[in-house]
Amino acid sequence: MRSATLFPRRYTRAATVASPVLEHKKFPCVPSSDSLITFGAYIGGRKVAADGIAQAVQLVRQHNEDAAKPDAYVWVGLFEPEAPEVEWLAETFGLHPLAVEDAVKAHQRPKVERYGDSLFVVLKTVAFLDHEVLTESAEIIATGEIMVFVGPDFVVTVRHGAHSPLSDVRDKLEDKPKLLNRGPTGVLHAIADHVVDKYLYVADQMQAELEEVEAAVFAEVSSRDINRIYHLKREMLELKRAVAPLHTPFSQLPQRRSIPSDMREYFRDVSDHLSRVCEQVQSSNELSDSILQAALARTNALANEDMRKISSWVAILAVPTMIAGIYGMNFEHMPALDAVWGYPVVVGVMVVACALLHRAFRRNGWL
Repeated sequence: MRSATLFPRRYTRAATVASPVLEHKKFPCVPSSDSLITFGAYIGGRKVAADGIAQAVQLVRQHNEDAAKPDAYVWVGLFEPEAPEVEWLAETFGLHPLAVEDAVKAHQRPKVERYGDSLFVVLKTVAFLDHEVLTESAEIIATGEIMVFVGPDFVVTVRHGAHSPLSDVRDKLEDKPKLLNRGPTGVLHAIADHVVDKYLYVADQMQAELEEVEAAVFAEVSSRDINRIYHLKREMLELKRAVAPLHTPFSQLPQRRSIPSDMREYFRDVSDHLSRVCEQVQSSNELSDSILQAALARTNALANEDMRKISSWVAILAVPTMIAGIYGMNFEHMPALDAVWGYPVVVGVMVVACALLHRAFRRNGWL
């Protein structure tokens, strides 16, 4: 499937005559590539066999011209393609140059844009990476992108990032002709629903991580715990950047004229799920701020507690040190210097003074 058959270098006259829709259209020479994951022509909720993308387009457009109700479309899936492959598809499906540039370069902000009679949707994908030992450089949330071009008779998905493949989405739709028969906007809904479900899963996992850290902070906090909190805080911001920008365009998507009336309730459902994710991410982000402040406050409190203990013992030891220092001076005339009872009295005074100070510090909670 990854050959010049899918990305043809040229078309024969026979193929041009057989496809009036593609007549007089010139296609650039595209090298064979591994970026094409799969493609398919879907007519009446069923996948039909096609030897290449050009033939799939021909079958679909011929069917839509002859049918009373156009219900055929092409779905092409690409993974991190080079510019020529996307440009060839742009020529075939009439994609806007700005959207094509975004799809090739990636690292785009989540958005929904309309170009003529087609939609260009950028979705950030996320995946939760579990680690046995979490280091400072370890990545907890991996991000990627899915660009979706949706037109009257085509869907083109361009995926960046090794996680969140769309094979499960395609298999689910192909197993249920009723879902597949919803058309290109039905495919867009299935992809968006898949991505938002991943958001929910990752948000729940991050919530569990934060609750675990919160319990550790109030049990016994250390610099390692603070580093972990900072790490989770940074990953929460990454998740927020992926989720938050989609809330407004997806809430407005059901009102767009390009979305069929029978599909609008499905997109509203996705928008509701996305709103829930945004609220959960926002609350988790605020929780991480609170945990960080609590950890810093507890660290300062523990440091102050240690300083009080040290200061208490220094004050206790200062009494015998002072007395011993006084009697260590080389003066001839000092009280009780020659007395028989002088030594036990001085030692007794040291012991009593230290005991009184220790009792006082214990009573005040310093020891």
